[in-house]
Amino acid sequence: MANTENGRLSRERLARIATAFKADVDAGIIPGAVAMVAHRGEIAYFQAFGYRDRERKLPMAVDSIFRIASMTKPIVSLSIMMLAEEGRLRLVNAASNYLPELKNLMVGVEKADAAGHRRLELEPPRREMTVQDLLRHTSGVTYGQFGDSLVKQAYRAANVFDPNQTTAEFITKIAGLPLANHPGEVWDYSMSTDVLGRIVEVVAGMDLDKFISTRITGPLEMRDTGFAVHSEKSERIAEAQVDARTGERPPMARSLTTKPKFLSGGGGMVSTAPDYQRFAQMLLNGGELEGVRLVSRKTVELMSSDHLPPGTAFSATTRAQFEESSPIPEFGQGFGLGFCVRKEAGRNPVPGSVGDFYWSGVHGTYFWIDPREQLIGILMLCAPDLRRHYRALMRQLTYQAVTD
Repeated sequence: MANTENGRLSRERLARIATAFKADVDAGIIPGAVAMVAHRGEIAYFQAFGYRDRERKLPMAVDSIFRIASMTKPIVSLSIMMLAEEGRLRLVNAASNYLPELKNLMVGVEKADAAGHRRLELEPPRREMTVQDLLRHTSGVTYGQFGDSLVKQAYRAANVFDPNQTTAEFITKIAGLPLANHPGEVWDYSMSTDVLGRIVEVVAGMDLDKFISTRITGPLEMRDTGFAVHSEKSERIAEAQVDARTGERPPMARSLTTKPKFLSGGGGMVSTAPDYQRFAQMLLNGGELEGVRLVSRKTVELMSSDHLPPGTAFSATTRAQFEESSPIPEFGQGFGLGFCVRKEAGRNPVPGSVGDFYWSGVHGTYFWIDPREQLIGILMLCAPDLRRHYRALMRQLTYQAVTD
C-alpha cells in the first residue's frame, strides 16, 4: 500500500488493471500493453500484458519499445522552453523571427459559388503566428488527414508527411500552403510541433535528435527513447496485431531501425514506459529528476497552465477526434504549452484532478501527470483504432485505486 497525505493507492484495486487488460488480450482485442502508475515518486504499479508481437508469439516485456507518435510533442515543447529559459528565443515572437520563410503566410478562406462549388480565397492573417501559438496549436497550421477542407486537401497534395524530406524542406512546403485559420483564434490540432522542431534546430544549431539526446534524454537516462531503434534492440519493438477484417497489420509508416530523414517533432519518436515515466516525473518534480534540472519550476507551471484565450474556437474535427480529451470548455479543459490541461472539477466523464495535464499518441500510447495526487499514469499500447477506449479505461482503473 502506497500512503500519501492525499490518500493511498490500494494494491488490491490496482490489480484490476491486470484483470481488464489480460481479458482483452485473451479475447484477441489487443495484442498486449504495458501499464505503469507512479505515486509520490515511487512506482506503485508496473506490469506487461500479452504480446509485443502476437503473430510471432513474442511476449510483451516491461521494456518493450513503442512508437509514441504525438507523445513526442511534449518533449519537443520542452526543448523550446529550455531555449526560452536561456534567452535564445521568446514565446511572444513571431515564428518568422526564426523561420523567415513563414513571414508572408496567407489564410485560406473557403467560398462557395451559386452551384455550391467550393473555392479557396486567400487573405492576410490578422497577425502573425507566434511561438506560443505553435506550442498551443492556435497557429493556423493544421493536419491534412483530419477533415476534408480545401486547405487540408492542399496539405495532402503537398505530401507534408513525406518521410524523405528534411525538416528544412518541410518548412518550405508549409511556407507555400495557406493557413487553415487566423493565428490565435482557433485551436486546431496540427503540425505546429513539427514547425517547433525546426525552430529548435535553427536556434540551437543542431539536428533535433541531437538536441533532444544531448539536453533531455541523455541527462534523464532515457536510454531507449529517440527517433530510431538500434539494431540490437529491434526485437523489443511492440507491433500492432493483424486485423482480422483485413488480414494485415495496421500501417505503421516507416522502419524504426534507421534514423529517419524527416525528424518529426510532432510524432517521430519511440520510447518505453520506464523512460517516459522518468520524463513525466521530471515534470511532476518541477523540472528536476535525481539532481538533474532541465527547467525551472515556474517553466513547468507555465507549460501546464491553460493558454487558450477566451473565445477560442474549436474545429469540428477536433471535437470528433478527441471527444472527452478535447481542450474544450464543455469538458472543463484547456491547452497549455505541449499538453492538454484540466481546469475544472466535474464536466469531464474521465476521472482526474484540476491541474492534471496529459497527452497521447495515435497508436495507443498515453500519459498523464496529476500534481494534486502526486500521480503519474503511463500506458503503452499498439492498437490505433482502440486508443480512446484504453485512455479512459487506464484513468478509471487508476483513480478507483485512490482510497482514504
